[in-house]
Amino acid sequence: MQLSHQLSDAELINAFINGHEYAFETLVHRYKDKVYTSIYMLVKDKYLAEDIFQEAFLKIIKTMRQGRYAEQGKFLPWAMRVAHNLCMDHFRRVRQQVPVTLPDGQDIATLIPPADNACEMLEKRQTHASVRELIEALPEEQREVIVLRIYADLSFKEIADMSGVSINTALGRMRYALINLRKMIGEKELVLR
Repeated sequence: MQLSHQLSDAELINAFINGHEYAFETLVHRYKDKVYTSIYMLVKDKYLAEDIFQEAFLKIIKTMRQGRYAEQGKFLPWAMRVAHNLCMDHFRRVRQQVPVTLPDGQDIATLIPPADNACEMLEKRQTHASVRELIEALPEEQREVIVLRIYADLSFKEIADMSGVSINTALGRMRYALINLRKMIGEKELVLR
């Protein structure tokens, strides 16, 4: 038998399903950096990223052992999709605020003037809450592209790959998300300073 690092993903998966634990270790070693980095880029927290990484590979193991793995020759995209979905589940559960970086690299917080007193601090907090509420009100596909692009700073190609859509679809979702956000801002007569 070939050395495990020389086997294809499909051969390693088949070996793992047939009881050879080393095969899965090789898959993990082969892709751990890419999967972990994609998780970390979304959650921006080392410990949370490690937890989600472990959860992703436990889910992958369970799926394979149950004979439900059907992504022949496409292990990495499937593993990335599992990890991405777990990250999205996390965001849905905790609705955690993460730093928002605009496409030009500017932090959205810089658009809000520094608070010199309690009144200004309250206004700033309310503005952040309003922006989060608007994003949460978007349709799921639009919300996802906003989170991945602005919150996680992923490129549209990375978003398209993770979401399983074309770049044009990802761009279209962003366009509609921005249109909907502008519309909601107008309807609610919000002033985002």
